[in-house]
Amino acid sequence: MGERKPPGVTFESWVERQIRTAQERGDFDDLPGAGKPLPGAGAPLDEQWWIKQQIQREGISGDALLPTPLRLRREIERLPETVAELTTEQAVREVAGELNRRIVDHLRFPEGPRVAVAPVEVDALVEQWRSQRSQRSDSSEPDFTTAPQPDKPRRRRWFRR
Repeated sequence: MGERKPPGVTFESWVERQIRTAQERGDFDDLPGAGKPLPGAGAPLDEQWWIKQQIQREGISGDALLPTPLRLRREIERLPETVAELTTEQAVREVAGELNRRIVDHLRFPEGPRVAVAPVEVDALVEQWRSQRSQRSDSSEPDFTTAPQPDKPRRRRWFRR
């Protein structure tokens, strides 16, 4: 392919001649994917195909493309499943505290669509985590991973949505 098109020859015939000579030499034999259908052939045309391929190639979650408030809402919805594998109450509180910190940062400087996002009630999450752990543990052995918390009255919010 390093040669130049000779003068007086049309571009189309020159390209066709190069393809034909390459076929005769066998340059196109044993290429990867030979005899297989083209990927995506017959599928409807998607305008965002290149984004989807990049996400798949990089192994990124589709959540990374969401605006901040929607990503935070999704994290709040998945929080009980996220903390279910944690072993200590302190770890649960740290995860919820980190999420609340990001929520407060978003509330201070909102960006993206207007979606209502409120901080997570950490004590309610810890109670839910405890009840899930007690249901999962079939043994009658006491759980010494968390210190017993004294019963304290639940704080009521002064502002309700």
